[in-house]
Amino acid sequence: MPRPAALAAAALPPLLLAGVGLTHPTVLTPETAPWWRDLHVIGLVAFPLLALGPWVVVRGRGRVLEGVVIVLGLVYACFYTALDVLAGIGGGHETMTLGPGPWVSTLFSIADQLVVPGVYAYLATAVIGGVTAILVAPGAGRAVAVVGTVLVVGGAYSFLTSHIYYPVGVLTMVVLAVGWTALAVVVPSPVRSSPRRRQPVPT
Repeated sequence: MPRPAALAAAALPPLLLAGVGLTHPTVLTPETAPWWRDLHVIGLVAFPLLALGPWVVVRGRGRVLEGVVIVLGLVYACFYTALDVLAGIGGGHETMTLGPGPWVSTLFSIADQLVVPGVYAYLATAVIGGVTAILVAPGAGRAVAVVGTVLVVGGAYSFLTSHIYYPVGVLTMVVLAVGWTALAVVVPSPVRSSPRRRQPVPT
């Protein structure tokens, strides 16, 4: 992956979510329900893309390390999507069609339970990605890696409870964007293994 593409993969998903979060209703009502539902449809694509940040940092640093981050990213994406679908799309749609009622709190309850493994998996990727960047960053880049690690771990910790609600959730996404971009900048580009030369066949 070219470096500009890697930087975009690290920065754009959280920035997109920060922008969407600026418009996230604070309360689900029949009036806010249409946008509540529709913004979480956008989230079906945007939320899983947050897993690109840690992957960009650890790619090419070893198959085991990269595999662990990919698996944790999949856990995050699957379980956070459950929150997005149930509390976001489902809650918004049910409020639009049936109005406020106990079904909304029921959807929120199961969504809050299902999301827990996802947000902790994302926090784990932040710790792994940050430590990896500190270890591989050359020279003065290590100080930047330390700052980036503080940002991504702090942002991931805030993400445990903040979602993308304004203002904390929006700030959380901005912090993640800055942190993952800083780490992606300072880690060396992974070395591509050159194809093995075919040995001449003796005649």
